Amino acid sequence: MKPIETALLSFGMSGRVFHAPFIQLHPGFNLQGSWERSKKNIENAYPGTSSYDSMESVLADPSIELVIVNTPIYSHFEYATAALKAGKHIVVEKAFTCNAAEAEKLVSLGKEVNKKIFVYQNRRWDSDFLTLKKVYESGVLGDIVEAEFHFDRYNPLMSPKRHKEDAGPGAGIVTDLGPHLIDQALHLFGKPTHVFADLRKTRPGTEVIDLFEILLYYPTLRVRLKSGYYFKEPIPAFQLHGTKGSFIKTRSDRQEVDLDKGHVPIGENWGVDAPSEYGLLHVDGNSPERVASEKGEYMAFYENVFQSLRYGTVPAVPGEDGIASMRVIDATYESLEKQAVISY
Repeated sequence: MKPIETALLSFGMSGRVFHAPFIQLHPGFNLQGSWERSKKNIENAYPGTSSYDSMESVLADPSIELVIVNTPIYSHFEYATAALKAGKHIVVEKAFTCNAAEAEKLVSLGKEVNKKIFVYQNRRWDSDFLTLKKVYESGVLGDIVEAEFHFDRYNPLMSPKRHKEDAGPGAGIVTDLGPHLIDQALHLFGKPTHVFADLRKTRPGTEVIDLFEILLYYPTLRVRLKSGYYFKEPIPAFQLHGTKGSFIKTRSDRQEVDLDKGHVPIGENWGVDAPSEYGLLHVDGNSPERVASEKGEYMAFYENVFQSLRYGTVPAVPGEDGIASMRVIDATYESLEKQAVISY
């Protein structure tokens, strides 16, 4: 079967770590190259690929079937729109867009031109989240009454990437790390009824929000999402508390670290969690026990893209999921502005 000819719109950290290795490795894809504005690195990293001088040259290449929109968030809507109009299927990095209105327009356009949209929510395939999901779906905790997800770091320094630090559309931690937690929560629990948020600026001189706490309300459940840059001592990244017990788990998936070191994402040890990082399950009537982690596997995302484009399989993370996440983000900023609980 003809491989899916694929091009990136950026070969920075995102392209080098999260996309190119899987596109290159999967037999159903062929990595054509990437748009590179200044540094020309992809041809050295992947001999036989091309460094395109402009996005227009990428979109004008009739052989390219799939375009990865992994540029700064503020550009997602513009570039994804151009790619769809050029007749390309698209994978769009998180955050999907800057707001829900843009997300809705993209999904509508995709249907109009009969092209598929995939939102890159790779953290659904982290080993820690897959373990949490397995415990949740087993029902061993009974009815969940509260869940808490964190994406915490200790990094008080500003990013050298100005698009992350200059105040403007798509900047700040809510659209940087927030989409991971929001998508995981919606994936497990569905759409909330209400949203409340506490957003703050904590680093000296910062122009953007760098600490958030978002509460998602459900009829019988509350979900707390939190992220910031002043967490020197890690706390459990995942907590589930139910009528029969609790499960807590560290953020321990090693895929990003190993990919950044240049490791090839294959082998029986890929995505395997260390036993020291196993989650703790404590169910009423039993002693606390460690739960072996599931195997992390980012390749599952691209396998789904392949299956969807070649065999019509439903996208694992369709554009509609991107809309749902952006509606939470919109409600988050509205909550800050109004200091109120917002209907979803």
